[in-house]
Amino acid sequence: MEEGKRQKQIAGLLNEEMNLIFQRLGLSMIDGGMVSISTVKVTPDLLEARFYLSFFQVKDVKAALHRVEDRHHEIKKELAARVRHQLRSIPVLKFFQDDTLDHVFKMEELFKKIDAERGKEEE
Repeated sequence: MEEGKRQKQIAGLLNEEMNLIFQRLGLSMIDGGMVSISTVKVTPDLLEARFYLSFFQVKDVKAALHRVEDRHHEIKKELAARVRHQLRSIPVLKFFQDDTLDHVFKMEELFKKIDAERGKEEE
């Protein structure tokens, strides 16, 4: 289903504010790696916001995601203070791992293997 204009506006606002919150709370650098918000999806009723986090060079991704979820209340409180004039109610925040980059790397490896095999067949 296509995202509505209001959903996109709210998602953009939440993405921008959440990135600032992550920097302020020290959540953008975990275990020597970087954590960033790759996308935000908001449900049509604007009651739930799903944040997809991208982890770069983080040793234990599950532990890092758990660390973010542990500070959920603090994050929501900070977000509420920042967007209270733009939103009537703060949506439920849910955090997920964005594994798109992992899929891209796997696909690139597969393509390299296929090219190598074709090169051997042509010889």
